[in-house]
Amino acid sequence: MNKYLIHDFAVKDQKVLVRVDFNVPLNRGVVVDDTRIQAALPTIKDLLNRGAAVILMSHLGRPKGTVKPEFTLAPVAAYLGDIIDAPVRFIAHIIGPEVDQAVSELKGGEVLMLENLRFDPRETQNDPEFAAELAKLADLYVNDAFGVSHRAHASVEALPRLMEGRNAAGYLLEKEIVYANKILKNPARPFTAVLGGAKVSDKITVIESLLEKVDNLIIGGGMANTFLKAMGYGVGKSLVEADKVELAHRLMVKAQGMGVGLFLPVDVVTAAEFLATSTPHYYAADAVPAEEMILDIGPATCEIFVAVLKESKLVVWNGPMGVFEMPAFASGTRTMAAYLAVCPAEVVVGGGDSAAAVKQLGYSEKMDHISTGGGAFLELMEGKILPGLAALTEK
Repeated sequence: MNKYLIHDFAVKDQKVLVRVDFNVPLNRGVVVDDTRIQAALPTIKDLLNRGAAVILMSHLGRPKGTVKPEFTLAPVAAYLGDIIDAPVRFIAHIIGPEVDQAVSELKGGEVLMLENLRFDPRETQNDPEFAAELAKLADLYVNDAFGVSHRAHASVEALPRLMEGRNAAGYLLEKEIVYANKILKNPARPFTAVLGGAKVSDKITVIESLLEKVDNLIIGGGMANTFLKAMGYGVGKSLVEADKVELAHRLMVKAQGMGVGLFLPVDVVTAAEFLATSTPHYYAADAVPAEEMILDIGPATCEIFVAVLKESKLVVWNGPMGVFEMPAFASGTRTMAAYLAVCPAEVVVGGGDSAAAVKQLGYSEKMDHISTGGGAFLELMEGKILPGLAALTEK
């Protein structure tokens, strides 16, 4: 994963095409969460400060290859213009004579943002001709969009291959690679992984891969229900993947055989209905009534999980411990986040719902690293080679 970085290139008066991930939430055309924009600023500002003419490209939402006004990047470009000390121009095209003209007029220290890449179906098709049209715009390509680096899309995979020797990783991508190497190649020990979220099926290969690397594996969230079922416990009306119960049992046996500590809930918070207004009830994990459903881990479980974290030197967390969006069932996720915010271990939060939970609970600034890519992070943890990284020239 040792790639060329943008500081390896002289960029003054060069046209630099930067793939960013500005897939940010909008409300009536207003950016409501700028986390992904802020994450790309070190790369953008460095290029501008060194005299580059910066051409930004991103996707937004899932327009599925057609032009949909609600997915235009115009408000994102306007927002960027308000927070950086440089002119930002938006053009409602991706390629074509209008873009060629705008690029030819672009000077060092200025920004041009192209329209949503996914307005053209060739982006997600990884079309080489579309990539070639983009390649003509610039002297250098920079990938600073870790969140889409697991996608073999034209702006992520075909384009950097066309610009071999003229491609680089931005600072955000570099940071993600550094933390991935810490986890996968030389983890501090004890190394503990905390996995949550709804389904075992989403994370089977992640669990199997992590069992080869971790000292402890903590499992919470909806996926823990399938493991509890595999232990012979009744889980009431809880979400359970019946076809994964046997697999969960095999994973528990495998963990034991490998000497990996596997920790599951010993008590849970339940409700009769999946509603924010439901009254929470507390039960031992092996005593859940038939009419109740598990929506969070309980206080005794939190104590056990935190005790494991206290002994850890590296913690990777992916997936909430319960339905954190509902205040009555957010206690488990909040307790874990609060401890990880102050614990001495190095803490890596693996994007997606975990990152959302940490931000919502106000602990973002306290974590060592919050990945900007949920799916990309999980695929890295599985040991997969990400197309967007593989396409960058090796150093």
